[in-house]
This record gives sequence, C-alpha cells and structure tokens, in this order.
Amino acid sequence: MQTWLFAALNSIEAAVQQLAEIDLFHRGEAQVEQRRPQVVAFVKRRLEALAVWLGDREYLVGRTTVADLLRFDVLRDLQHTDQVSLHPTLKTYCERCQARPAFQKALRDRLADFAPDPVIAWGCPHSPAR
Repeated sequence: MQTWLFAALNSIEAAVQQLAEIDLFHRGEAQVEQRRPQVVAFVKRRLEALAVWLGDREYLVGRTTVADLLRFDVLRDLQHTDQVSLHPTLKTYCERCQARPAFQKALRDRLADFAPDPVIAWGCPHSPAR
C-alpha cells in the first residue's frame, strides 16, 4: 500500500497539477497554451497506465485503502476536464471512491471553512443529507 501512496503523489499528481494550473490560473497566456498539449499528453499516458493496472480491480490493492482515497483525490483535480471519463475503468473507480462515506467525511472536514456543504460544492453527488 505504501507504494501506492507514493505513486499517487509522484506518478500522476505532477502532471495533473500542471494541467490544473494551466487551465485554472493561466488560461489564454501564450506560453501556457503552447505547453498545454504536452501536459495533456503526459496526463493521458499516466491515466492509461493506471487504467491498465486497475483492469477489473475495484481498488488498487484489492480492497479500499487510504491509497485509493489519495489517488482519487489527485484525480479529482481533473474534474474540469474529460480526461478521467475517457477511461471507463477510471471513471467507475472514481465514482466508487467518491461514494465512500470515509472520503466524503474527510473532504467535508478538510473544506469545512470554505463552503456550507463542501462535498456538494466540490461535485460529490453521493453526499448524504445532513
């Protein structure tokens, strides 16, 4: 499981963060628009590798662990794109992780100061009613 924790932060997050930064903070800047196709290609390669690894697995190591919640949290940074939904395996994986009460509680606790219901505000439709 520790390997997957490091993988979440080192194999995909770097590319995902670059794309999020480009799209959310620097849209329209000439140098960024030139860089974006390279970053998208990098994200696609990393997501394809993850989709292949997951295959028919429900979770990274056979059962849900903190590695899945961390990996999903990284993938959430792509919610402004269609990158995850291009891979049915990853889309289903994200839906499964998102529906977990432990993830919703962690997200709610982390973002409590930012919105009345941060789980709903951040696009988690499986949020239980309060």
